[in-house]
Amino acid sequence: MAGRCRDGPRSRSGDPAGGGLKSARTPRQQGDEPSGGSEDAAEPLRELPRWMRLYFYGMHGVTLDVLLSSLQGLMNHRDPKLLGFSSPYLCIMHSLTHFALEKIYSQKRCFRGRPVVFHLVFYPSVYIGLQILIGNINTLTEQVRLVSGTQLVVHYVLALYFAQVFHRWLSGLQYHPDTPRRPVPEDSAHDRGPSPRALPGLVRFLFFGMHGFLDEVIFTSVFNLVEKSDRTLSGHTSLWSFLMYGSCSFVVEKLYLHLHFGRGWGTCRRLPIYICFIYAWEFSWGLALRQFGACSWDYSHYPHNFMGLITLLYLPGWLCLSLYQDVLSNVLMRINYVSKNYKVHL
Repeated sequence: MAGRCRDGPRSRSGDPAGGGLKSARTPRQQGDEPSGGSEDAAEPLRELPRWMRLYFYGMHGVTLDVLLSSLQGLMNHRDPKLLGFSSPYLCIMHSLTHFALEKIYSQKRCFRGRPVVFHLVFYPSVYIGLQILIGNINTLTEQVRLVSGTQLVVHYVLALYFAQVFHRWLSGLQYHPDTPRRPVPEDSAHDRGPSPRALPGLVRFLFFGMHGFLDEVIFTSVFNLVEKSDRTLSGHTSLWSFLMYGSCSFVVEKLYLHLHFGRGWGTCRRLPIYICFIYAWEFSWGLALRQFGACSWDYSHYPHNFMGLITLLYLPGWLCLSLYQDVLSNVLMRINYVSKNYKVHL
């Protein structure tokens, strides 16, 4: 559950130099009849909606916050809990800055004859400037926080990641606006070239892990606001939560696909299975992490707990997250991935 840490796209255009994230449609050839797994490839696809990109950008930014702060804490304190920090405020700021970076990236066509200038100078400079702005937005009326040399290096490396990996990968995502259906298996599209297919399992796992970070940061920030009157809305989670949430949600999605599409079970019949699996998963992970002093939650002071690792007090929260899990799965089934051979051209 999110309260456990108490211790503390668009399609790319055919012009490779354009680089902008542009909408795309897969035309239906006259006389072609879609069949089998290629049906989705013949239906119109379009760019990811703006709200979906902003949602993903916020999760991605929170994930970077948690990753960097947890690694910094590990180096300073050697804490195996790997606690990291972010906030809903930072989530919003990351959504906006990621969106701005998307627009900046789309302007690389203006550097068609000077790609090195764009990738190694212009884009990193804009990225670093936005990160410094985020870090100082709370202290503009007090004192401007200076950025150390190490932080500049980290920001520069992240800027290269955004320009060479993140934006390029995002341009391979396309949105299917129709009613979600059971996705085409990954191996059924291997020989069909760049035809749209379901998101790879690894991508779904990463998405669920990032969403777990967002859930815990929001929950703990609200908890700190209510219990400690912390108006900074600082929230925290653990790097272990990424693996735990990512794997749990991945399995729950498989249950959803099997029980809903395979057996036709309704929500009321699926929920008890979700809940039993979630509690078993949380208990198993907590028991394993506790052996190494890495378990970041302890419910011993809560009623109806078992070994301090699970508690019925969080049952309403797990029910809500289980229902939302089905919503997320339906959204992901509307997203298609076009595999492309991305090469770095500087």
